[in-house]
Amino acid sequence: MALQLLRLPKLRERSSSLPPRPRHFGPALGAPVLLNDPHVRRPVRKRAANLAQMLSLLDRKTLSPPAYLRLAATQPQARADVEPLTVSMAIATQRRPEGLAKAVRSTFRQTGVELAKLELVIVDNDAVPSAKPVVEALAAEAPFPLRYVHEPAAGVANARNAALAAASGDLIAFLDDDEEAAPGWLAALIDAQARFGADAVFGPVRARAPADIVRHREYLERFFSRDGPAEAGVIAHFYGCGDSLIRRAALPHPTRPFSADRNETGGEDDHLFGVMQRAGARFAWAPEALVYEDPVPARLTLTYALARAFAYGQGPTYGCATAEPPDWGGMARFMTTGTIQVGLFGLIAAVQWLTRAPHRAFALDRAVRGAGKVFFGGPFAMRFYGRG
Repeated sequence: MALQLLRLPKLRERSSSLPPRPRHFGPALGAPVLLNDPHVRRPVRKRAANLAQMLSLLDRKTLSPPAYLRLAATQPQARADVEPLTVSMAIATQRRPEGLAKAVRSTFRQTGVELAKLELVIVDNDAVPSAKPVVEALAAEAPFPLRYVHEPAAGVANARNAALAAASGDLIAFLDDDEEAAPGWLAALIDAQARFGADAVFGPVRARAPADIVRHREYLERFFSRDGPAEAGVIAHFYGCGDSLIRRAALPHPTRPFSADRNETGGEDDHLFGVMQRAGARFAWAPEALVYEDPVPARLTLTYALARAFAYGQGPTYGCATAEPPDWGGMARFMTTGTIQVGLFGLIAAVQWLTRAPHRAFALDRAVRGAGKVFFGGPFAMRFYGRG
């Protein structure tokens, strides 16, 4: 199919400081966007049984979270006469051509969805447009419009904001460039959004480590995976952006909701979903919206996973510290919990390490997350993104 060039604006500002403005789509916008179709389509209380379980519920991304997301007692049903919404899928990438191609092709194989109401936006977050040749080749295979955006300003928030600025859908489905969506992924997300009137829907992630990863393999695969309730329904918490569907009208800003302050540290999705939750947003879980994650080899190490665990632990306390106004009580609670968590799981981890217990990494993970709740921000900020 033919390729068409559009332009999009550069995105730098922190979204919370910007007033809402109307959405604009098409050639009047301003960074390059390529389409594989010359005709742009405007898409579509019980307490915890023990202290360890209670502490695990406080982590954003627990290793074993069956109780972490709890279905509401009553499940609202969407109206049957509501017209289906248009959907944009979005993938941000940075120098991962093979993973990008696998992720993109998995969107081509989606079933149970109306292709005419879909589009795919790919944001290249490299300093140079390194993904452009790959995207151009993939565009020839695409069964729906495909847009390419080059966002040279490094940072995960910049990339996701650029995707939202280019996307024309009412619903935005995010997929990472190291993920592969199952054929029914998108249909399951859309169905859950419609059934429960959700502002954001999340699905399970199943990590796959290469065969040569033997040491701490179970821990690493569990770390990069995501579990939830066995049945679809409204949930009381949120997960990360990868494998999610967001209703644009529920965002605090239609094209720049992700805080640029989180470009290097990550957590821009936690910040956004926290803002949405405080505004009354409804979250839902779709167990059939499965994606497989293939972490790059450099991330499949205990050192990297524990660094990320420390950062995940920082999230709750940091969120309270940066709230407007700051939640001092919340900070104190999380720091107290973190201190207990370090003492409890640190002791367990030490014993397991001395005895070379095969699952010793799990207790160490909990201890590190506890440390993150105590030491956050400033010199303790963990930087994983935004390095060009």
